[in-house]
Amino acid sequence: MSSSSLSQPPLSTTENPGMHGQGQQFEKPSQARAGDVQAPPPMTVEKIAEKPSAASSPAASADALTTPKQSTQGISGVSHSSAESSDERANATFVTLARNSDLWEIVKSIRQVEDRFNRNYHYDWVFLNDKPFDDNFKAVTTSLISGKTHYGEIPHEHWSFPNFIDQDKARKVREDMAQRKIIYGDSISYRHMCRFESGFFFQHPLMKQFEWYWRVEPSIELYCDIGYDTFKYMRDHGKKYSFVLSLYEYVETIPTLWDSVKTFMKEHPEHIAEDNSMQFLSDDKGNTYNHCHFWSNFEIGNLDWLRSQAYTDYFDRLDKDGGFFYERWGDAPVHSIGAGLLLKKDEIHFFNDIAYYHVPFTHCPTGDQFRLDHKCHCNPKDNFDWKGYSCTSKFFDMNKMEKPVGYKDQQD
Repeated sequence: MSSSSLSQPPLSTTENPGMHGQGQQFEKPSQARAGDVQAPPPMTVEKIAEKPSAASSPAASADALTTPKQSTQGISGVSHSSAESSDERANATFVTLARNSDLWEIVKSIRQVEDRFNRNYHYDWVFLNDKPFDDNFKAVTTSLISGKTHYGEIPHEHWSFPNFIDQDKARKVREDMAQRKIIYGDSISYRHMCRFESGFFFQHPLMKQFEWYWRVEPSIELYCDIGYDTFKYMRDHGKKYSFVLSLYEYVETIPTLWDSVKTFMKEHPEHIAEDNSMQFLSDDKGNTYNHCHFWSNFEIGNLDWLRSQAYTDYFDRLDKDGGFFYERWGDAPVHSIGAGLLLKKDEIHFFNDIAYYHVPFTHCPTGDQFRLDHKCHCNPKDNFDWKGYSCTSKFFDMNKMEKPVGYKDQQD
């Protein structure tokens, strides 16, 4: 399934909205912090913000905020030392694709992120929409976020049918999927969303000033305190993509996706990384796709990688084959296959310690002491990691990572 296939309705039901791609920054007093009671900020907006200066780290000590190594209970590759290799702030932002009508669902996510993490780090937040954000959306979200907020419209060419798409063929596909009751199978706007998240969000003018992103969707939950800077961890440890949940895609939505991927691999062998994650993606050395993907409604990743020639060539190949419209390709398998083939496997990180919920799946860290240490409020029985429909075991096996104590108790 794609990143949002079980979440909120598509961003917009408008087939070809007019968009101009402008961005806005909402200012507020520099002393504002998440949770402060304050009047709404003045309703003044500026054009695209300047690149933020390198602010200092939060005043709280690193030791007090850092995940203890011993609490990971034997999970290789997911512990985080209190001694970070650099004090320099990461050039990073949260990014959310939302509509004005999503306001009261996205504020729930903002409170989760601020209370569990960003109140200590004050990173910026970019909001993108296929229509202009209204003043109420800007005022409410800005009042809750401890960093700067930025609001932008999506360019028309990134949220519309490309000229090479046969509209009649695409319409017949949607009608057929509707009859077969494939989730979002008849939606035009959902397809625009998947294509935008797959190939364009990182090219938006508001995003070009940043090197790292954390994707946040409406109505998510973070169940545990996150006591270290995840962006700095990614940067300082050579990671470029990360996940918390993985699962199998709906086969009916991507029947020819792997054919397009194999065409890309033949056309651009120079882009295929040595020691990649093919073992996660395929059970027969690349002949077929096993449908495993990282669930992309949560991602922390490197924007420079997404803007690279390798990823650009990869997305262009898929885009020209038309599967976003002739089938219903989701951004989750597109991102996952891209990361799995173009990155070394040790450049992909599993954030065991970011306890996360997006309907209907939960990642609740395996390990009683970890959950106590990090003030977690998730039920470990809800943890999806070791269920039969999860692909996380494949990721552990591929990387020869030791599974945590107690994982067998959470299997089906």
